[in-house]
Amino acid sequence: MNHIVTVQDAVTAFADYVEPTAAELDAVEAEMPLILADVDLIDAQIITLDRLPNELDARRIRRARNRVLSERRALANRTAGTVLPGGAA
Repeated sequence: MNHIVTVQDAVTAFADYVEPTAAELDAVEAEMPLILADVDLIDAQIITLDRLPNELDARRIRRARNRVLSERRALANRTAGTVLPGGAA
């Protein structure tokens, strides 16, 4: 019988040394406007979970959805010419 503890030790042995690379941090930074737009959309949707949405709620959701779409388009346009290392597609 294999103990999970021994497997866990092997997997987490280098956990203290694994840090995000500069490229990964840059990627997160580039996606931050989209992440914040998604959070705003989720907030707007959560508000309407326990009641019928009124006109202001509908506008807020519509604006948040449009902002998400705009940020997705902007992110796609910024990353369109980026070449991934290692020949990945």
